[in-house]
Amino acid sequence: MSYDVVILGGGSGGYACALRATSLGLSVALIEADKVGGTCLHRGCIPTKALLHAGEVADSARHAGDFGVSATFNSIDMNGVNAYKDGVISRLYKGLSGLIKAHGVTYVEGWGKLVSPNTVEVNGVQYTGKNVVLATGSYAKTLPGLDIDGQRVITSDQALKMDYVPKSAIVLGGGVIGCEFASVWKSFGSDVTIIEGLPRLIALEDETSSKQLERAFRKRKIEFEVGSKYQSHTVNADSVTVNLENGKSFTAEVLLVAVGRGPVSAGIGYEEQGITMDRGYVLVDNKCRTNVPGVWAVGDLIPTLQLAHVGFQEGILVAEEIAGLNPRPINYDGVPRVTYSEPEVASVGLSSATAKERGYDVEEISYDLAGNGKSQILKTAGSIKLVQQKGGPVLGIHMVGARVGELIGEAQVIYNWEANAQDVAPFVHAHPTMNEAMGEAFLALAGKPLHAHG
Repeated sequence: MSYDVVILGGGSGGYACALRATSLGLSVALIEADKVGGTCLHRGCIPTKALLHAGEVADSARHAGDFGVSATFNSIDMNGVNAYKDGVISRLYKGLSGLIKAHGVTYVEGWGKLVSPNTVEVNGVQYTGKNVVLATGSYAKTLPGLDIDGQRVITSDQALKMDYVPKSAIVLGGGVIGCEFASVWKSFGSDVTIIEGLPRLIALEDETSSKQLERAFRKRKIEFEVGSKYQSHTVNADSVTVNLENGKSFTAEVLLVAVGRGPVSAGIGYEEQGITMDRGYVLVDNKCRTNVPGVWAVGDLIPTLQLAHVGFQEGILVAEEIAGLNPRPINYDGVPRVTYSEPEVASVGLSSATAKERGYDVEEISYDLAGNGKSQILKTAGSIKLVQQKGGPVLGIHMVGARVGELIGEAQVIYNWEANAQDVAPFVHAHPTMNEAMGEAFLALAGKPLHAHG
């Protein structure tokens, strides 16, 4: 069977490519070993954010008295939480499946293998494409000697299926995944300790954001040990003990291994077809083309930001390039990044350190959310930090606080349009909103602060 495009993998990058390609009049076969939607819908973005929202509701009930509301928090019903989470996934999955069908995509279930540069074989059937798009995604990694037993030692895959709240948990890894699960479990009532080998939590974010998140986690009594590397662990009858290189040990009911995700690329025929790889990742150019003509790769399989919205855009880019539209390459610095913990951390553009490393003459300003009316109403703390080239455009926007992920859209537009403070300061923001804090920050950067010290 022959198609214009054969896509191996139905996650964010793969299905986005399929939908865009069919809208451009191309015939598409989409091959998926599990369920369309991939990690993001079934084992990542959507279920984790559902748990985080359940945690937010629990915290709201627990602290209702702070708002003059009489309420009693009793306990977390994990069966109910999971039913809510799974219901969200189910509705989105049905909607996505309907979209795939409505677009006329040939959907094939089964484990596919690249058997030639233009052919994927599934269950003994070969699907040939003028173009083949590799989108096989990623898996939860572990460390050498750290075996996942699925009971005491788990990854995010098992954590999302737990039918109980652990009394205590060690989270190995202080990146996005680790901080989000630590936040969830703390809201559910667990004692949580994060262990991070790097010097700070969410080390890929601006240092100011890391410090603010650490401060907030201390206030929530989320413990963390940074700059400390894993050495060994022991699984006991009802607990697990983790030993660090600095001599410290920690014991908890479960150990969540959240040390990142690796590409799913082994045994699928990539190397046999001559595709250039590095540490399991497929290497591509700025249009997601591999070194083999007619073969493309998108999503977590390539060494770009492992974010669902990056996969979406890469899939769209490839479809439009195949269709001859010559789309603009993705500016990965301009991709929004959000950690959905409590508080949230959001950013777009360059950190102060990165901007200086790239040779920019930098000026920066931070607007404290204490001056924002809606933040006071929500009882959240945090800030918006702006990094700007002196006399030039905004280089980075970094935010910490409740729901700041909802502000990242405006920040993305400002950064990607290379606006400067004088361009943005005249924008009128509704009062009182969290969004208003963005306007206040830019007023301050433009030298005319309102509810902020100059």
